[in-house]
Amino acid sequence: MARSPLVTRTLIVTGASRGIGAAIARAAGREYAVLVNYSDDSEPARRVVRDILAEGGQAAAFRADVSNEDHVRAMFDAAAQLGPLAGIVNNAGITGNTPGRLDEQDAGTVRRTLEVNVLGVFLCARAAVRRLSTVHGGEGGSIVNISSTAAKRASAGEWVHYAASKAAVETLTVGLAEEVGPEGIRVNCVAPGTVHTGLHEAAGMPDRLERVAPLIPLRRAGDPEEIAEGVLWLLSPAASFVTGAVLPISGGR
Repeated sequence: MARSPLVTRTLIVTGASRGIGAAIARAAGREYAVLVNYSDDSEPARRVVRDILAEGGQAAAFRADVSNEDHVRAMFDAAAQLGPLAGIVNNAGITGNTPGRLDEQDAGTVRRTLEVNVLGVFLCARAAVRRLSTVHGGEGGSIVNISSTAAKRASAGEWVHYAASKAAVETLTVGLAEEVGPEGIRVNCVAPGTVHTGLHEAAGMPDRLERVAPLIPLRRAGDPEEIAEGVLWLLSPAASFVTGAVLPISGGR
């Protein structure tokens, strides 16, 4: 379905070149002008942009490290070129791609994971509030953060540091929702479970989905598009009375 020409507000989706982020950006392109953020390889991001344009939407790709304050500022300035800001989906995140026990983890890997997954969400959410809040002259909007069910399961033996970073994202979501609710901003979080993305193979565990599937009540991993549907609902007027929520989309696990 092509995007309505009457809809001109812009949505930023971070980490939107692949996986869940790309699915969110493509789905959002039916309703918003989309700034497709990426950190390294430009071609996958440009492919997402082409897909949105092919459906009649508006989109642009923008390279930015979400843990870099100057990059975040430039990203929001670029989004303004597409139209007034509607909100942001803070999807960018990394595991460090070194699964193992905590005592096997390199401090540099853990530090970088926290920089992207926690500081990055903080910087992007702060920038969004400064533009959307009625206190700052904005018209309100919506922030959706992407966590993980790992925040509750803790990922022992694999990614405890990643799980801890996602628990921080959930706490940030709840606290920020209380702060800015009176200022016209809703802040929510989606916590995906095991999903078909390239994350597992990149981490050296290409068989992980098959190993985990029997533990999921629905007996399968999810698809990125299923996560995107939940995100778009939280962004939409249908969720107008929802803020501070953490929505698991996990097949029951």
